[in-house]
Amino acid sequence: MDRKEPSLDSADNPPLRAQRGAPVVAARPRRKSGLRRWFWRLLLVLVLFVPVTLLLMRWLPVPITAFMLQSSQWPLQHDWVPASQIADVARKAVVASEDQKFWDHNGFDLEAIDKARKHNKRGKKIRGASTISQQTAKNLYLWPGGGYFRKGVEAGITVLMELMWPKERILEVYLNIAEFGPGIYGVEAASQAYFRKPAAKLTANEAARLAAVLPSPRRWSAKAPGAYVQKRVRWIMGQMGYGARVAEPEPPPPLPGEPMEPETGGLFGGSDAAPAADVPAATDAPVEPAPAEGEAPVPVEAPVESAPVPAEAPVEAAPPAAEPAAAP
Repeated sequence: MDRKEPSLDSADNPPLRAQRGAPVVAARPRRKSGLRRWFWRLLLVLVLFVPVTLLLMRWLPVPITAFMLQSSQWPLQHDWVPASQIADVARKAVVASEDQKFWDHNGFDLEAIDKARKHNKRGKKIRGASTISQQTAKNLYLWPGGGYFRKGVEAGITVLMELMWPKERILEVYLNIAEFGPGIYGVEAASQAYFRKPAAKLTANEAARLAAVLPSPRRWSAKAPGAYVQKRVRWIMGQMGYGARVAEPEPPPPLPGEPMEPETGGLFGGSDAAPAADVPAATDAPVEPAPAEGEAPVPVEAPVESAPVPAEAPVEAAPPAAEPAAAP
């Protein structure tokens, strides 16, 4: 008798194709669903991270920022000080230099954005339009460089910050986390490094020198300002009311091998480009110091030196008169 081979499709033996396919079909959905769960959990953490930390930083000092973590200069110089320990001229200088409509806008200067767009269409130098609020959001959470994705995230954080923080707090945080030199973050550390004094005792001129280098703190020096920084100092002091107003100087072209970055100043806010490589700063003569507190502002143009008083020729003593000869 011919022996019948057992059928692979019998009741005791499910189809081989089904046996082989069942584990694969069952495993794939599990793996995909597991990845989806982790993705949504991570997204939820990231979404909650920003508002929760913003809420905490509404009152607590900021120990470190994303920009500090990405700095190439270690150890960092950073000392947090409350607003009461920052000279009022420092606040005025930064607003005059970076965002003159800071107290009026809701995080975005639409007029500056429109001006920057028109300027970038017809000019070779790119200008940014970031406000102090946008720069604070970027320094706290993001990374250097441009791109629409980063700008979109920055805009979302800026909206939250403007809703959760008063303007005074935004400016206080910005002054404490902005980079004023290679590895020097915050106005207190900058004041100590450059002027050997606390930020509470900054003069108007010193505050203007710190604000003048904010667009490119690794290229320009507040301690030994070059010609362009000195021009910016005079312009900033004019905007602050310390002397006659002068035209905002045109920034110098980038150095060979230096990445092109948006040129900033005045209403156009801070730069969005990656920090330039460290380069030696020009060492022109420093700007004359500002008047002491309580004194009238001094014009910021180059002081007119008084003409030297010619030294008078020494008057030689007249020879003694000859005595009359005695009578014979």
